[in-house]
Amino acid sequence: MTDLNTRAETLRALHSGEMLVLPNVWDAASAEVVAQAGFPAIATASAAVSAMLGYPDGEGAPWREMFAAASRVARAVSLPVTVDAEAGYGLAPREFVDRLLETGAVGCNLEDTDHRTGELIDAGAHAQRLADIRSAATGAGVAIVVNARVDAFLGDRRIPEPERLAEAIRRGRLYREAGADCVYPIGMRRRDDVAALVTELACPVNGNVGEELDVAALRALGVARVSYGPRFYRAALEGFRAAIGKL
Repeated sequence: MTDLNTRAETLRALHSGEMLVLPNVWDAASAEVVAQAGFPAIATASAAVSAMLGYPDGEGAPWREMFAAASRVARAVSLPVTVDAEAGYGLAPREFVDRLLETGAVGCNLEDTDHRTGELIDAGAHAQRLADIRSAATGAGVAIVVNARVDAFLGDRRIPEPERLAEAIRRGRLYREAGADCVYPIGMRRRDDVAALVTELACPVNGNVGEELDVAALRALGVARVSYGPRFYRAALEGFRAAIGKL
């Protein structure tokens, strides 16, 4: 537990210095590639991990298989690992924390989508769950790093586009107050929206590289953390597909 807590504090500190860049991985081999390249932490991508296991994204894979994959990633490197845990798989807060720590990971993404319905979870209810997970982590003796994903900008969540920024800010504030270390507005692609959210939340924000927003642009906007989701997994698979086509 002492080693895990040290790694958790290291991961948390990485959110307040130079922008933390996380090329998401899906297995032990890809984790080793990222570690050997000199990145200071490792992050999994649920879409990539579930696809590698043969399941659809969105909690289509059994949580035990997802956490087993995370364990293999954590064993392969000597760096802090944060797991894309989707919406938490319906696990009770203490069980979720215990199972996460058993993998050797010290951080997690938790999103505010109910995968049974595809709709956003009530913001207050999700904030309470985050608070309960923070309390459970305190009880377990490891201050895990929680990256609270806000899904308001995903088009299938039925929030009118003009209302998405305000809703993302509202949710981000609630999640931060509940104990989240970082807020992750996935799908946010406009420079002005990112700037407004970073200013309004005044806390670490996770961004995604897109057509308008490269790493340098996100850094200039004050984004603390950048992740890539399943992008590198899909690129690797495409490279394999092209090689097989030539063969």
